Amino acid sequence: MEALVMAGQLILGLTILVGIHELGHMLTAKWFGMRVEKYAIGFPPKLVSKQVGETEYMIGMIPLGGFVKISGMIDESLDTATLNQEPEPWEFRAKPAWQRLIVMMGGIIFNVITGIIIFAALTYLYGESYLLAKDVQYGIETNEVGEQMGLRDGDKIVAVNGKPLVEFQDVYSPDVLLGKNGSYTVERNGQQLQVPVPTNLIDKLADGDKVGFIMAREPFAVEAVKAKSPASAAGLQPGDRITQVGNQPVQFFHDFQKTLQANKGKEIALQVDRGGKPVTLKTKVDEDGTIGFYPKLLLPRATREYSLVEAIPEGAEKAFSVITTNIKGFAKIFRAEVSPSKALSGPIGIAQIFGGNFSWINFWAITAMLSMVLAFMNFLPIPALDGGHVMFLTYEIISGRKPSDKFLENAQKVGMVLLLGLMGFAIFNDFFKLLFN
Repeated sequence: MEALVMAGQLILGLTILVGIHELGHMLTAKWFGMRVEKYAIGFPPKLVSKQVGETEYMIGMIPLGGFVKISGMIDESLDTATLNQEPEPWEFRAKPAWQRLIVMMGGIIFNVITGIIIFAALTYLYGESYLLAKDVQYGIETNEVGEQMGLRDGDKIVAVNGKPLVEFQDVYSPDVLLGKNGSYTVERNGQQLQVPVPTNLIDKLADGDKVGFIMAREPFAVEAVKAKSPASAAGLQPGDRITQVGNQPVQFFHDFQKTLQANKGKEIALQVDRGGKPVTLKTKVDEDGTIGFYPKLLLPRATREYSLVEAIPEGAEKAFSVITTNIKGFAKIFRAEVSPSKALSGPIGIAQIFGGNFSWINFWAITAMLSMVLAFMNFLPIPALDGGHVMFLTYEIISGRKPSDKFLENAQKVGMVLLLGLMGFAIFNDFFKLLFN
């Protein structure tokens, strides 16, 4: 069921984003009087289609993409049958370079606007919930990656890159994870220590939990119990506080998770505080190391509210921070500080980001992030991507010379080979990580 939820969210999110991206190309093309032959979400074989005027609107069976076919444009279809004839006034190639440039930027611009709108709407509707560093009174939990860095369970992080830590989420800031010479200042046994951040930290985190290397130690209670789960069969109830697993006391949720992982497939006894009264329950841990409940973390959260006027620039800042993070990530790859096999993900990796539990807030937040990633990736100067077309059109505008149709056709072929190779690598990499990590 979780796999279906992941796949459903992936298909819905990409359908929305691809539809908006291609809509940007189509509307700008029609604006300048270009003939749009086809607007497609998904790739053939065709599921449904409808002809409206000069344009066929189609939904394809393969949902991971889409395209717009503009007359007289050398694109991924490589339809060059009419290029030896004189251009018609409605064709892409007959229009001034600046108009063609806007059409090629249309999809990117629409994706950026979409990301900003979604981030701004989420900020306005829900504000920002955050954990103040001063409220992380029990310190942190860490994993093997954190321990290799020099972090220890119970450490209190007081500064990041030399700046006092105010909001706990800033321990995951791209400035420290993707920057150079990053460091955490921790308080341990009454002393302050500097813990340097290795330049290949992201590479190490790609093998495991990207956030779990630093987590606040949090007491917890049961928020809700999943139907037909081991926890439900055992009689666990909302509001219960689990105090002991077998003979091992547990205070923090992270410790409880580790205990369950060590008892996969086994039956365990839970000691529960229910309204001040002790209750003993027996339950089975499933093969994933869970018993089936949603936790309520008990450290106090603050909420930052935004007016509509405040939410718009805040949403824009969040949107563009996705792009700057991607730029820093690419820089890490080019400096050989991060392995491409660990940094790149295909459809399976993206589906895992959505997760197996559906939440509209989570769905739209991830969709907004992917909208900005799609804009960034499409802007890369690779033939067959929008950025490749933008590169050649910019050259034409500056030099006054248009590359030949034959050159553009061959560049498109090279770009398609590169993209198909990259896509194949990403999909293979997804399966490899799924099977061996």
